[in-house]
Formats: sequence, C-alpha cells, structure tokens
Amino acid sequence: MAGRVKVFQLLKSLSSALCQCPAHSAGRINVLHSTQSRKTTDYAFEMACSTVRYGPGVTKEVGQDLQTMGAKKVLVMTDKTLATMSPVSTVLDSLAKHRVNFSLYDNVRIEPTDSSFKNAVEFAKSGCFDAYVAVGGGSVIDTCKAANLYASDPHADFLDYVNPPIGKGKPVTVQLSPLIAIPTTAGTGSETTGVAIFDYEPMKAKTGIASRALRPTLGIIDPLHTLLMPERVAAYSGFDVLCHALESYTAIPYHERSPCPENPILRPAYQGSNPISDVWAVHALGILAKYFKRSVYHQDDVEARSKMHLASTCAGVGFGNAGVHLCHGMSYPISGNVKNFHPEGYKCDHAIIPHGLSVVMTSPAVFAFTAPMCPERHLEAVQLLGKDITGIKREDAGLALADVLRSYMSEMKVDNGLEALGFTEEDIPALVKGTLPQHRVTKLAPREQSEDDLAYLFERSMKIY
Repeated sequence: MAGRVKVFQLLKSLSSALCQCPAHSAGRINVLHSTQSRKTTDYAFEMACSTVRYGPGVTKEVGQDLQTMGAKKVLVMTDKTLATMSPVSTVLDSLAKHRVNFSLYDNVRIEPTDSSFKNAVEFAKSGCFDAYVAVGGGSVIDTCKAANLYASDPHADFLDYVNPPIGKGKPVTVQLSPLIAIPTTAGTGSETTGVAIFDYEPMKAKTGIASRALRPTLGIIDPLHTLLMPERVAAYSGFDVLCHALESYTAIPYHERSPCPENPILRPAYQGSNPISDVWAVHALGILAKYFKRSVYHQDDVEARSKMHLASTCAGVGFGNAGVHLCHGMSYPISGNVKNFHPEGYKCDHAIIPHGLSVVMTSPAVFAFTAPMCPERHLEAVQLLGKDITGIKREDAGLALADVLRSYMSEMKVDNGLEALGFTEEDIPALVKGTLPQHRVTKLAPREQSEDDLAYLFERSMKIY
C-alpha cells in the first residue's frame, strides 16, 4: 500500500511539472491547468503558404484561372511604368481572350504610403470587384492586398488592421476576395506572404498589416518578367531576398516567442524560426550563392534570373511564417526619412530608398550583433553563402558573416553606407525613434536591443567599407 501511495504522489508531481499546453497535455491535466496561466511563450507554429505556379510564359493562363473562379469583375493593379510593358499587356490579353470583365488601376506608388494605400482602397471600394490581380513588385502586390482587405470590410478604419503599436492590429475575420499575384521582380516574395508594408507618413517610418488572410490565393511566378529588371533593381531586389532568408533563419525560435496566444487566430503571421521555414531559408541562400551575381550583371541570363525568382519565392515562404527582424525593423525609418536619394533604374518622380537597399545597409552591423545568441546558425549562413568556415571560431561567427555581407555588397556596387544615402550622425535619434515601434519584427531578433544598441548599429552602418 505504501508503494502505491508513493507512485501516486510521483505521478501527481510529474503532472504538475510537465508542460500543460494543448500540444503536450491531455484529459484531466488540461482541465486542471489552463494554458494561459501556465504558458508564457508559444508552443506551436502554423505553416501557411499560397499556391504558386512557376514557368516561363505562365502569365497567359491567368484569364483561365479567373474564368474558373467565376470572377465577374476583376481589378488589375499595377504601376505607371509596368502599365506600358509586356507583363501587364499579357495579363490584359488573357483576360480579354477569356471574356473576363476587368478594370485597370495603374496608380500604385513605388514604396507605397498610407495615402497611396487609401487611394487604391477607394478605387477598389467604388468598383464592387470580386477578384484582384496584382502585376508588379512588392509595392503593387502589397497595395493590392490592402485594397482587397478594406474593400471587403468597407466600414473599417484604416488603422484597425495596421500593426500595433501604431495601429490596433485587429485580426482579420472578414472574407476576402481571391487575389492572384504576378511578381515582376525577384525580391519581395510578397506573392507568398500575408503582409502588406507601407510608409506611415505621420511617423516617417514603414509599418504594415500582417494576417494570413491577406496571403494571395495564387502566385504566378513567370521568370520571363525578371528579364525586364534593370541592373540596380536586380541588385536591390536580390538583397531583399538575402536578408529575408538570413533574418528568418536567425530569428528567435518559435517556442521562445511570447506571448502564447489565447486563441489560434491571435498567433501572428511572423512566429519565429521553425523547422519548416528553415528549409526554405536555407534553400534560398544556396541559390543566392550561385546565381545572385550572374543575375545582376547579365540581364539576359535566363537561368540566373529564373533561379533568383525562385529564391525570392522560397525566401518568401520562409520569412512569411518565421518573420524577419532587425535589418527590416531598422530599414523602415531609413526609407521613411529619405531626403534626396534617387536610385538608378527606378522611374519615380519622388525620392526613394529602395526597400532592398534600406534593408541590406545595416546587415553587417546587425549580424555581428546577433551572432552571440546563435553562432552556429550564423556560421552555417557563412558557409551557405560560399565561404569556407574551417578554422572560424564560434565567437567570430558574427564578424565572419559581416565580412561575407560586405563582400556581396561590394561586388554588387552598393553605396557606401547610410552617409551615401544622405544621412548623417545627427539623423540617428530619428532613425532610432522610427525603429522602436517596429515590435512586429524587432522582437523576433535573437538578441534584445536597447535604444543605445540601436543607435550603435546605425552608427556602425554610416560607412560599410
């Protein structure tokens, strides 16, 4: 009898010590102990990605897709430059051929703002559209996601769905219309993600809307479109792919992210690194090492540009579920505080710092900073990007990755730091201020940052070489 009592006491002790989350508990234990009272970090991740179709010339199938969906009135969204080029004409020809009624909106702003989002939203609301097609880079696809969302919830205030602490970050519970995304750059991976990014003009910083509900219904990956990218567009877009893969691979693990959601709908799209997103990030880095330089300097290299188009999609699936961290969080005020920078290859009537350029500028400093938290992952990234890691110590992982990144930036003729983009050290307080609200991404960094840390990282990024 005494033995039975001891066994019972041991089992009771184990029951109170074990994880009480739904993934590891059952029956009476789960009733006795609530997840919310016991669990502070998450215990699960959710994998989601759009259906994608890949192949040269596959854009011509979009009319059949919409016909199959039963679409009655389609909004095709693009920008002024692409509106006169073959990707858009191919889409419109396909819709006409298959007798799909459509309207064209070509007023998307490159590096969109809250104002340009609202303009697109008003157009979408006025048309009673039941399907959307976005033809362009991340600016176009993200604008189309926002138009679809707010047209589906016409009484919502704009900040209702914007990420906190800037907006309310409401979960999306309305039914959105089908959206087909046709990317023309090899960079954002927006055809695979539930994120729409824009410059919030009152704060001079980027923010966004993040929900799996925004994820396109179908991504049509037609590598022929990437042959139209000028050299600088290919370079900056490629660096966006590079940082997507690196940041998602080095993000805080999903089971260390807090808080643990009380309801699955509250689990964010950006969840932290996880075993499935890791696969996509690693694959993208391998492609980059082999094809990035070729794709930039050989515009007619179909193989290289096709591979980079795939790398963009792969990295998009990875970061669309794991998230990005400091390079992106710090890039948002860099873009938002642009002064007079007009990059080569971008046909804009306003100053912009292309997203990929703003992201990669801080990457050497950032990864030197984050490496002590997960040196093995940083070393593996060095190796994946083509450098022998024999003899490199764990404590030198960050410096090694920073050196590799500087080498890539030098090869791709990236401007020498934030100073070359028009910033001075006097701008650092404003850049730090614009980074602080970016909790959606900065809290995914493997190392916490103080305001002084952020100021140091911006200072280290004033010059790269």
